[in-house]
This record gives sequence, structure tokens and C-alpha cells, in this order.
Amino acid sequence: MMRIYFFAGIISILLYSCANKMKGDLPIYQPKDFNENLVDVSLRNTETNHTVSDFELLNQNGELVTQEDYEDKVYVVDFFFTRCPSICPAMANNMIKIQNEFIENKEVMLLSLSVSPEIDSIPVLRKYADDKGAVDSKWNITTGKKSHIYALARKSYFAVVEQGDGGLQDFIHTPNFILVDKKRQIRGIYNGTEDEEILRLIQDLRTLTGSK
Repeated sequence: MMRIYFFAGIISILLYSCANKMKGDLPIYQPKDFNENLVDVSLRNTETNHTVSDFELLNQNGELVTQEDYEDKVYVVDFFFTRCPSICPAMANNMIKIQNEFIENKEVMLLSLSVSPEIDSIPVLRKYADDKGAVDSKWNITTGKKSHIYALARKSYFAVVEQGDGGLQDFIHTPNFILVDKKRQIRGIYNGTEDEEILRLIQDLRTLTGSK
């Protein structure tokens, strides 16, 4: 059932995106544009002015990371956990591709949020970052309060199908990469495990930053 919801959501998003690209623009996604299963019930049918919320996280160096660190940046968000044996390795490899593609572009950054923060401590994230080849100035790999991270996934980035409260038994797992612009608006959602989707994301990043 989860796969059905995910692919239905992606199809609706792609149709909306294609319609806008025919006009030469990237879409600005509002809650109403998503499959409703991806949207927290408190936000469904909202038509305008959705922006991602402020956040406070800790990165692989134990440094506080907030929205201010992404001010005037275009960035890509994903949700992962270091012990994930299935989709996360492919997602990490694709984040590296994006990092390397835009390594000289200071407008582009990456943000990864652990969905198992009780396990993914700062030392664990530091080793993970080193193993993956993350550049600290480009890619924050973060942990934090579970309820905060899960609220961001569900109410800001619309990254997961399952509803929940961010409590002890709550768990999310998603391949979605989310593209956010300098105004904190969502401009695209992509399957982070698929090469074609990553190529599309790279092109959309170039569009947003005016780079070649």
C-alpha cells in the first residue's frame, strides 16, 4: 500500500511539474499539489504560501545547523539513517553526485536528517560523512530531536506517506529528495534512488541557480 501511495504521489507531482515546465518555469509546490497522503491533515488543501519551517539540528561536527545556514541557498533535503541497508546507500551515492556536480557553486547545499537520531550520534554521523566523502561546507548530515525531525518530514517537506507523532514507535523511511529554493519554497520532489531522477534534479538546480 505504501508503494502505491508513493508512486501515485510521484505521478501527480510529475504531471504538475511537466505542465509548469512547458511554460518554462519550475513549479512552486503547495500542499494541495501533493497526494494528500503525503501531507499532514492540518495542511491538506492549503493552496498558497507554503514555506518550510525553521529547524535546529546538529551536524556531523556537533555544530548547530539552522535555517540561517541555508539563507540565500538552494538546497536538497533527504531523510536517512546510517544503518539502512536498502535505499539509503543509493541515496547517499546520489547526494555525492549532486555535491560534486555543484562543488564550486556556493548557492547549492545539501541537508540530510536522520530518522533514527537515538542511534545516529555525532560520532556516528562523523564516520558516516567521512565514509561517504561529504564536504562539510556543502553537506550537513544531521541529528536532533526525533519529534522535530518527523514534524519537518511531514509538515514542511511532505516527504513521507505515513502519519505519526514522532514518538518512540514512530518510524519513517522514504527515498524522496526535496528541492527547496532561496525563498524556502518546495520546487521539486525526486526519487533519490533513480539515476534519471537525479539528472532531472541536477537540471532543476541549474535552472534555479542560473548555472550551466
